[in-house]
This record gives sequence, structure tokens and C-alpha cells, in this order.
Amino acid sequence: MRVVHASPDAPAVDIYVNGGKVLENLPFREYSEYLALPAGSYNVDIKVTGTDTSVKMVPISVANGKDYTAMAVGYAGGMQPGFDVLWLEDDNTMPANNGVKLRVVHAAPGAPAVDVYATTPFEALAGKTPVLTNVPFKAASGYLQVPTAVYQARVAVAGTQTVAIDSHRLVTWNGMIRTIVAVDNTGGGGPFQLIILGDRN
Repeated sequence: MRVVHASPDAPAVDIYVNGGKVLENLPFREYSEYLALPAGSYNVDIKVTGTDTSVKMVPISVANGKDYTAMAVGYAGGMQPGFDVLWLEDDNTMPANNGVKLRVVHAAPGAPAVDVYATTPFEALAGKTPVLTNVPFKAASGYLQVPTAVYQARVAVAGTQTVAIDSHRLVTWNGMIRTIVAVDNTGGGGPFQLIILGDRN
């Protein structure tokens, strides 16, 4: 299991699993490496760093041989959409044919539903079809398998080609697996940004 802090107005947090601290001082837009857990059920408690103030307690279950991502999303300070934990099962099996697997998560509470474009770098979007359409907040795509190449991912307001987030050059290589997470700016709202999680290789 790994943990991603994607709540733009939440302070740095400590993560406890069944009462024991496993991560400390995790700030917004940062994430842990995978932490090994035996198969079973656990309580994950998110606390404001250095305090006993619990932001959220989440029960989870993990299975042998599976990878998971727990992502803190939404606003912690009372705005809507409110704070939540997005629990994702990851697929880190090798891509077929020496290709690349990419997954997209909409974790920007200040952004509307979006379309996602993947092109060669700086290719004009006019006439292009998005690879994902009308993706709402807290939605995660499946893994998209693509050939090894250099890409540019652009996130646009759904139904338009108004770019809200731009990855610029995204260099890939054989066997690479990445999760691309759209997030707010610190405190909430734009300009929106990306976190690129190194899932494998």
C-alpha cells in the first residue's frame, strides 16, 4: 500500500496503521513508496502531523500479491467536495509487448469534469479525439496501454479543448507503469497540476 496526499488545503499528515505510525510529515502533492502489509483488515488513521487530531479513519482490506493506493482527496477545511480517501487497486503486472501502462486519476476538487488528450509533444489538439472523456472528480481510469514513445498529456475542461493541465514532455520506456494524478494548487483551485506516480519501472 502507498499513500498519496492530494488534499490541497490539508496540512502535512502522519499515517497510522492499526495504531502504529508508518508515515510522518507527508505534505500535499507528495506520496510514499509501497509499504508491505500482510493480507488482512486494517484501520488507517490520518492525523495532522505531530498531533492526535484525526482527519479520517479508514478501514481497509488487503490481499496477498496485490498493490493498492490510498489517496487523500477533497477539501479538509469545510469546502465542498469534502475530504475523502480514494482507495485504488493497482495493476503492476508488466505491460504486454514491451509497452507502457498509464492510468489517470481526477483528484482536483476545484476542477470540473475533464477530457484527457495524449499526443506527440506540442501537437495541435484541433481535430484530436480525447483518450478519456468527461472524467469526474474522484474517478480513476483503467490502465491505458500505449507504445513506448514521447507523449504530451493535456487535461481540458470536458467538451472543450481549453487546457487546464499540461504534462509537457512525458518520456516513456519499455515496461513503464505510471499513475497521473490531477490536483489543485496549494490551498485549492487553479492553476492545476499533475503528480506522476512511479508505479513500476
